[in-house]
Amino acid sequence: MPRFDPCRVFRKLSYNNALANYRLLAACLSLRSGEFEAERVSFFPSIKATLNHIITVDWFYVDALEGGTLGSKAWEVEEPFDEVAALATEQRKVDQRLVTLCEALTPEKLMSVIDLQRTGRIQRERMEDVLSHLFQHQTHHRGQVHAMLAGTSVEPPQLDEFIVDDDAKFRGGEVAALGWSEEKLML
Repeated sequence: MPRFDPCRVFRKLSYNNALANYRLLAACLSLRSGEFEAERVSFFPSIKATLNHIITVDWFYVDALEGGTLGSKAWEVEEPFDEVAALATEQRKVDQRLVTLCEALTPEKLMSVIDLQRTGRIQRERMEDVLSHLFQHQTHHRGQVHAMLAGTSVEPPQLDEFIVDDDAKFRGGEVAALGWSEEKLML
């Protein structure tokens, strides 16, 4: 029986994260004029605000996971993107950084302590805990955007068909667009 590999779990979560963001943002690219920024009922008041929150928080945590010191500068501009296309391009970049980081994980690295540059202090956390938090944060807010899409001209896309082998038939286009292969996802 194969030994449990926590690095594989985080690697697959990073793939799922990138695929789900790609699919969600592709759907958002089809929004009609005014729907992206329209006021809606959710934690954040619009699809635009929610997607901008996701990316700024990603910048903060991915930078810290890479050993950087960006800190609160990540969200100096609360909504850095007014258009979906620019946001999607930048989200894909930070998602790829997270994939690269997770592909290079070792058990020792997962247990290492990282510094989160908070305003006026440094928060020290284990990498595995920060990664778990980041993936939960992404899933939480993607779900809110998914729900908000139901009130637009765009049908909310399926966001949970990425991890298991049997779901390959649903993810082919996204895997190809990201330059990946099925073999990569199943490692």
